[in-house]
Amino acid sequence: MLGYAGWYSDNYEYTADILFFVPFMQVLLIGPVVYFYTKSLLNNSFKLSRNDYFHFIPALLYLFYSLVVFVTDKLILDEYYFYAIRRDKDLANWYQSTGLLSMAFYLVLSLRHYSGYKKLLFDKVSYADTILFSWIRNFMIAFLAILILRALFFIINPEWGNFGSQFWHYIAFSFVFYYMAINGYSNSIKQTTLQEEQLKTVNVFEDSLEPTIKDIKSSETDLDIEPWKNQLSQLMTKDKLFENPRLTLSEVADALGTTQKTVSRIVNSGFNMNFNDFINHYRIESVKERLKNGEHNTITLLGIALESGFNSKATFNRAFKKSTTLSPKDFIEKSS
Repeated sequence: MLGYAGWYSDNYEYTADILFFVPFMQVLLIGPVVYFYTKSLLNNSFKLSRNDYFHFIPALLYLFYSLVVFVTDKLILDEYYFYAIRRDKDLANWYQSTGLLSMAFYLVLSLRHYSGYKKLLFDKVSYADTILFSWIRNFMIAFLAILILRALFFIINPEWGNFGSQFWHYIAFSFVFYYMAINGYSNSIKQTTLQEEQLKTVNVFEDSLEPTIKDIKSSETDLDIEPWKNQLSQLMTKDKLFENPRLTLSEVADALGTTQKTVSRIVNSGFNMNFNDFINHYRIESVKERLKNGEHNTITLLGIALESGFNSKATFNRAFKKSTTLSPKDFIEKSS
């Protein structure tokens, strides 16, 4: 449409082609933006450091290159020098190939960062499924898949500027960004709901549980896991801490009078579970006991799950099936 209006065209009849010089396809910028957006989303205290700005240098260099092209062709020579072939520089093979590699690289970095977040999350809170941000992982996987397909089709037909044969790529690209926008908006609503429910915001990247060499050496010589296992088990069965749907690792550590790293080591090494699964194990056992006692005849199944510490039906169903390989209804039928 802009081409027919004379604003963007490779037709020599059009002279008002100022947009022909505008670098619309900032493919060197997309990767770093997605990466740092992911980091800021998963870490509410994240701020760009001085070294982080180096990631934007390639995009800035291309912007400077575009400015040089515009000044030379429009202001200095007043004729087409860089654009003598009348082909948009954004569609140059070197630029598109470099952008493709850049986006793939940063998407892989983002997925690795998400994987680290997920591991820390399940080690620190008992409601990990609720704040997992799975939508952004799905977005990155879909985006990466499009890039891989684009690379394969480039090998078959290395003509980036042939819009007629590449329309599927731009449509798919648009759908991925629509997916990100819609899911991002729904996620913001979800987070608002969680805040109303007073679910604690835990920054899993603060005080990371990854042990240092010093921690490992000291824990191997000083920490006797068995007594701690007994104390932790008694804390769960007697005090029923698992009934708190907002339970975190720090609260369990405070109740035991020790550090988060110690509790994490007890759970990981002593029970061979992460913290989230450990707490859900006691919640599931509580639900099973109440079902065997026939409480589902006087109270709804969801009510039993909520009273046992789960914060949603979906989370309860997933955890129950993971633990028993049965759905709650199948378990009731089998127990009766």
